[in-house]
Amino acid sequence: MAQKLKIIPLGGLGEIGKNLTVYEYGKDIIMVDCGMGFPDEDMYGIDSVIPDVSYLKENESRIRGLFVTHGHEDHIGAIPYIMRELKVPIYATKLTAALIGIKLEEHKLDKKVKMITVSQGETVKAGCFGVEFVHINHSIADAVSFAIHTPIGTVIHTGDFKIDVTPISGGMADIARLGQLGNEGVLALLPDSTNVEKPGHSESESKVGARFDELFKDCDKRIIVTTFASNVHRIQQIINAAAKHKRKVGITGRSMENIMKVSMELGYMKVPEGVLMSMDKIKSVPKNKTVIITTGSQGEEMSALYRMAFSGHKQVEIDAGDRVIISASAIPGNEVYVSKVIDELFRKGAEVIYSRGDSLHVSGHACQEELKMMLALTKPKFFIPLHGETRMLCKHAELAKTMGVAPKNVLVSGIGHVIELSQKTIRENGNVPSGKVFVDGAGVGDVGSVVLRDRKLLADEGMIVVIMTMSAEDGSIISTPEIITRGFVYVKEAEHIMDELSRVVMESVYACESQHITDWATIKGKVKGNLSGYLYKTTRRSPMILPVIIEV
Repeated sequence: MAQKLKIIPLGGLGEIGKNLTVYEYGKDIIMVDCGMGFPDEDMYGIDSVIPDVSYLKENESRIRGLFVTHGHEDHIGAIPYIMRELKVPIYATKLTAALIGIKLEEHKLDKKVKMITVSQGETVKAGCFGVEFVHINHSIADAVSFAIHTPIGTVIHTGDFKIDVTPISGGMADIARLGQLGNEGVLALLPDSTNVEKPGHSESESKVGARFDELFKDCDKRIIVTTFASNVHRIQQIINAAAKHKRKVGITGRSMENIMKVSMELGYMKVPEGVLMSMDKIKSVPKNKTVIITTGSQGEEMSALYRMAFSGHKQVEIDAGDRVIISASAIPGNEVYVSKVIDELFRKGAEVIYSRGDSLHVSGHACQEELKMMLALTKPKFFIPLHGETRMLCKHAELAKTMGVAPKNVLVSGIGHVIELSQKTIRENGNVPSGKVFVDGAGVGDVGSVVLRDRKLLADEGMIVVIMTMSAEDGSIISTPEIITRGFVYVKEAEHIMDELSRVVMESVYACESQHITDWATIKGKVKGNLSGYLYKTTRRSPMILPVIIEV
């Protein structure tokens, strides 16, 4: 009797980012992508969120490889953290491998992780799996879909994709191979759902190049352009427009500099001789003959554009002689940060061009007609939407049904759910450990829900520290308690509140004395409970209260 193929999403379902999907058959496991997610607003101090890989750690000996579709953070960002826990070879195309290599080097893991570069069109044998790299279009070069050949049939994992008939380089997506796979028989399709709510087709990247040409022509200002550092084709078009209009180009922002270096070395970007200049030397060129390409399209506080806007950049000071072009759309959740930077640029007198309807940005994700085309080409028996929030997954499921996939063969799943496939059936059967692991500075996983709850409380309500000096002999309080507040009230303007808090503390301690309670933990609990009750009753606030006893 044939075994069942198990598909276990550990990220990317019901959320944007943190993409990681596990394929398991018999004794063999492969991983597809290993991305990070952005923290929510209430995740105070958290830098990024990565998948929980407890299940993979338990089964490390069975993992045959990590296969990566492309080099965006939501698909590779967790790799350096996960590779501290797992010893697994990584398979990726040339540019993707180079971008992963930069991350591993930063984390001093480049010598410990085996990286195998695979060309589009090749198939890698990994245990019982054969993973075929199929060329696809996306907003980064060298993106691929995977045709995963298993003992019970072929599964197509699209990764992020679009179908661009006029791409900047690399050629159109290999729809001929996808159609061939469909004719041979596809057991299941696991596609990108990011743009399923958008009708029609995504626009071609080449459309942005034409708009750059318009904005550069006859412009007598310095031009500053921000876009996603990973969008090599977009950067290439900015450089092309600059060269055409006889402008020198400077690059600022660490991630932008890294991408440029790698892309030029590998031949993914061609820069005319004499166009690029270091940021130090570009000051000697007239402003109206320069273009600066910078990071910061998402309003990140440490980015180069943010520092320019708020006068923190060492080499660029924004003024009325600048035209700033924002060639990116805000990732959901980042709109406030982007608006903050745009407002500051306007205050500095700059001309800012950022309208979404201005052809300055096109999505790298397939819209409804391309998603239909993927379904028509591959003709899958089973359909499992990936890469999207819950409403997107459900809408994609409905789209699949309109394209002829039997409703009983469509499954909207969740993180940690085990999906079992045979040649005839699909079902969910149990769960594995899953969820979010928080990265905070150098710490990975050491900040949990309790710490986040405390941080939220501190941010929302503030903190009160009560220091009580008490006798070791009889447990009596020796002096008036010292009360320190942070983020609660300004002490000088609320002395009456401090006096009342001191009174409540003293009464609580005296009550413990009268009941012959000498256990420090119990006394602290009484003080905390009484203070909390008093504060909520009088101020409608619930600050964090930390009682401290000094024994003398």
